[in-house]
Amino acid sequence: MSEESTTSAPPEIMRQGFEALNRRDFDTAASLWAPDGVWDFSAWGIGTFEGRPAIRRFLEDWLTSYEEYRAERDKTLDLGHGVVFVAYRERARPAGSRAHLEWTRGLIALLRDGLVERMTMYADLDEARAAAERLAQERG
Repeated sequence: MSEESTTSAPPEIMRQGFEALNRRDFDTAASLWAPDGVWDFSAWGIGTFEGRPAIRRFLEDWLTSYEEYRAERDKTLDLGHGVVFVAYRERARPAGSRAHLEWTRGLIALLRDGLVERMTMYADLDEARAAAERLAQERG
């Protein structure tokens, strides 16, 4: 009998994460992270969140500030060696506002054993993709 891995492929993990965010399913979203995972928003001036509990609290604080929120992946590239680049679009309406916001961003996710160990957010897609490609080459 052959053994099949129960670990999801990196693009599938990203899909699950985006779907969980769109459902506001904070427990599922946090479960995709390694226990000591790090989510780096320092490029946005927000800071860094370390560990599942901190990441879950951040997600809940962030998404509950919107009455409407949707994130859609435009492109997901598995660059190998646990490096994934995602270009995505967010659409949101802040609580108490009629204004709708929309922006396109990029992220790099580093995965280990089927879990996100680090995610770094970027405002510039080209910068994110170039950094992801360098990182995959360095890890290779």
